[in-house]
Amino acid sequence: MCTSIVEIAPAEGMAKSADDWFTLTDAVVAYDHARHALLGDVITLDFINTDLPPGARAAVELTLESAKALQAALAKAIAAAEIEEAERLAGIEQARRAAQASATRAAA
Repeated sequence: MCTSIVEIAPAEGMAKSADDWFTLTDAVVAYDHARHALLGDVITLDFINTDLPPGARAAVELTLESAKALQAALAKAIAAAEIEEAERLAGIEQARRAAQASATRAAA
């Protein structure tokens, strides 16, 4: 029985197919019968480019437990990356303010 559980999100990045790398347009997450894994129903992740032929696809089939572990790992990595980005942006802003102050002093 098909579950009809499908979520689609815009995706920006690159994926590797059998032949080459391609730009992504979408990520499709579904829960359905495994097509290749020797499992029952699985979470499938398809990274695709809707402007390219069907071969422009990178696919993964995961058990629910594996998908949950991936979700947790993604959440941790995203949280750490957001802190890193905030610190980087704060450093850039601090450098910009210092450069403006220096230019103001030089002009005076």
